[in-house]
Amino acid sequence: MGTENEMAADDIAIRTATRDDLPAIIAMLANDHLGSKRECYADPLPNVYYAAFDAIDGDPNNEIVVAEQDGKIIGTLQLTLIPNLTYQGGVRALIEGVRVDSTMRSAGIGRILFEWAIDQAKKKGCHMVQLTADKTRPDAHRFYESLGFSATHEGMKLHLT
Repeated sequence: MGTENEMAADDIAIRTATRDDLPAIIAMLANDHLGSKRECYADPLPNVYYAAFDAIDGDPNNEIVVAEQDGKIIGTLQLTLIPNLTYQGGVRALIEGVRVDSTMRSAGIGRILFEWAIDQAKKKGCHMVQLTADKTRPDAHRFYESLGFSATHEGMKLHLT
């Protein structure tokens, strides 16, 4: 172990998220400079989060998971499988909505979550794992590169109102 905050994977449970986990998940999504502008963390949570969760939970190609330690949710991500015509009908995995509790960052939680997601993608026969990373997050870019990701494409988005 390199730093005081690092921990072994056996201290962390990765499990499918439930509706009861939503307050902790949304709190993490809202707890940074980008998320604070686009998320609405309140008690009670707005119903739009529960509707979105139900849609994701009901889709066999989508899964939201949480990293849990001692009963506390300390990380989350969404794994989406995308069937394609390209790559001869291949399936790619998309990782989105990755967050680690602000008090647990740099403790290896993100790496544990990504290793789980990459392993799941392999088990499901995916030929590729992809993600997007905001250009204002250089630390995230370095982290993804340390996992073997490379910036091979330039992503573009069109926000619809």
